[in-house]
Amino acid sequence: MGKQLAVIGAGLMGSGIAQVAAQAGYDVTLRDVGDEQLERGLAGIRASYDKFVAKGKLTGADRDAALARISTTTDLAEAAHDADLVVEAVFERLDVKHEVFAVLDAEAPAHAVLGTNTSAIPVTQIATATKRPESVVGMHFFSPVPLMRLCELVRGYQTSDETLAGARAFAEAVGKQVVVVNRDVAGFVTTRLISALAVEAVRLVESGVASAEDVDTACRLGFGHPMGPLETIDLTGVDIMTNAARNIYAETQDPKFWPPELLQRMVTAGDLGRKTGRGFYPHG
Repeated sequence: MGKQLAVIGAGLMGSGIAQVAAQAGYDVTLRDVGDEQLERGLAGIRASYDKFVAKGKLTGADRDAALARISTTTDLAEAAHDADLVVEAVFERLDVKHEVFAVLDAEAPAHAVLGTNTSAIPVTQIATATKRPESVVGMHFFSPVPLMRLCELVRGYQTSDETLAGARAFAEAVGKQVVVVNRDVAGFVTTRLISALAVEAVRLVESGVASAEDVDTACRLGFGHPMGPLETIDLTGVDIMTNAARNIYAETQDPKFWPPELLQRMVTAGDLGRKTGRGFYPHG
């Protein structure tokens, strides 16, 4: 596979994927709907590289070279046109992803791997927007991408062995350890597990059984988790976790995945976690 990558979405996840790819030697086109989003994404990448330089984990020359490998555009067709691999990292709604993948199908080269960073929507559903479902694969990275080692690769119903191999080669080239999900049930492995735990943790807080702090402490000290489920929700985004749980519920109809009222009210109020300064905890 060639080393031309298109990342669709310059938010925290998309910019993180662009960052590790450029550092690994890929030529990256980062696309979002507006210049403001792109500049914010590039600023985050620069700041992250600067931290690595300050800690001696990256040289200034390597930082500058990596930044030079990242270009930006608001034109989705332009981003896809010469890509060997595309990773979509837009909002977790099937209609939004379908719009993106319809363009990718029309504009990306025939050999391109079309990856989606969805954390909960079945890859097979996303692939229906294309005429080449064999080229579509789930590539679920974890935030913050430069620090988290895992990449969950997810086969859709028609994902080919070649597509999966191309996705694995990229993920390993940017320093990730891969797990493969052979059937794209909603939530896959990781989101399905954390959603069940997180929803139950929210219910315990909502019903007054225990505080958020004590629920998280119980998981850290009792189970050896490095971060409690409510801390994880704040890091991931209350809105992201709510949508993920809702997507899993929509497919399974399993009530344990239905987002509790507290979670939905937090989304309505804009208490989305670290990105807004408040979630289950205050974030200065």
